[in-house]
Amino acid sequence: MLRRDFWRLAGAVVALCSLGSAAQAAVTRTGELSADSKAAITKVLEESVQHGDAPGVVALVVDRDGALFEAAAGKSDLTRGTPMRTDAIFNIASMTKPVTSVAIMQLYEQGKLKLDDPVSKYLPGFDKLQVITKFNEADGTAQSRPAKNVMTVRHLLTHTSGIGYGFSSPIVTKLQKPNQNEWELPLLQEPGTKWAYGASTRVLGMIVEKLTGMPLEDYFQKNILGPLGMRDTSFAVPAAKQSRVPPVQQREGDKLTQQPAPTLPLTPPVPSRGDGGLYSTARDYGRFIRMFLNGGKLGDARILSEKTVKLMGQNHIGAIFVQQQPVGVARLTKPFPVGAGHDKFGLGFQIAQAAPGTAPYRSPGSMSWAGIFNTEFWIDPQQHVGGVLMMQMLPFYDDGAIRALREFEKTVYKELR
Repeated sequence: MLRRDFWRLAGAVVALCSLGSAAQAAVTRTGELSADSKAAITKVLEESVQHGDAPGVVALVVDRDGALFEAAAGKSDLTRGTPMRTDAIFNIASMTKPVTSVAIMQLYEQGKLKLDDPVSKYLPGFDKLQVITKFNEADGTAQSRPAKNVMTVRHLLTHTSGIGYGFSSPIVTKLQKPNQNEWELPLLQEPGTKWAYGASTRVLGMIVEKLTGMPLEDYFQKNILGPLGMRDTSFAVPAAKQSRVPPVQQREGDKLTQQPAPTLPLTPPVPSRGDGGLYSTARDYGRFIRMFLNGGKLGDARILSEKTVKLMGQNHIGAIFVQQQPVGVARLTKPFPVGAGHDKFGLGFQIAQAAPGTAPYRSPGSMSWAGIFNTEFWIDPQQHVGGVLMMQMLPFYDDGAIRALREFEKTVYKELR
């Protein structure tokens, strides 16, 4: 995809959102970064805005104890010239997936499901899956046969289920009808045979709701978000907080065009999606990262066991590698992710591998993922640090967004030394 040497070095999860103005830094505690180090990272954020890589960004660096660095740069709203705030609330899209994966692993710990259980044990229709054998690009038709392999919970967690996404698969784009779910289409490949990004985690969310009898919002708030103190994270944005949500910027050539403000949900949609839809702040997501850095615990809240946290960060796709995803809808994405061809996937996270000839920023074994509006995060268990870079911009994997992420992470690790 873009710059293969970056995703393992530079991470997985940013969020873009506006332009201009100087960076506003706010450090919540004194950590391993000196004042000069914080100034160096702030300068990188400011330069990303000045160079047009991002209209506005919020960045956060955490360790196990708290925030080492927090800053905002650029504009939240280009039309109004509103400065970006460190407490800006972003549509984190697919950064919802790790939260849903944690919910599944909580149910796993409780003995309510097993990783190799068939999905059909919990949801009807998944015992009658079809796999594409031939696709006619000219007329958008496909031939299929019954699947030979059983789709399991582990396949959903690792994106080896065969379920795709329209925005990143030309085949799904042409096959999918309005209001048709991705898993209702023939699978792109046999479950367990290949890595392909798709709506697998939405199916996991359906399993959570089925086993708990609770909407995802209620389950998340009671068992993950509430205990972690993630007070600005929800599938809804209360009226009093909606001014903190940056509009999305669309990159078209060298020009950024601000998109009309969407109608934000005042109450959580039912059903909510396990694969996207959460709104959050960099600060809140930093608490989620710190829970992993602390082996499943934050303060007095035990979310997962240390054993489960380690399990989630292991390779669960065997000899398969994360593969570069094509473009289904060009205005929504470029090819992704960095790390394609050598990275692995765990239970809800891309797992960085040591790639020959690449610079050692984030450690091998680091966990990461991203959201379509260029929100990114990484968790480095070896060096006990994590990072978040948030924007609100399309397309996903925009060159400028990736450049901003790379420079941010590169500088963080340089200064941490």
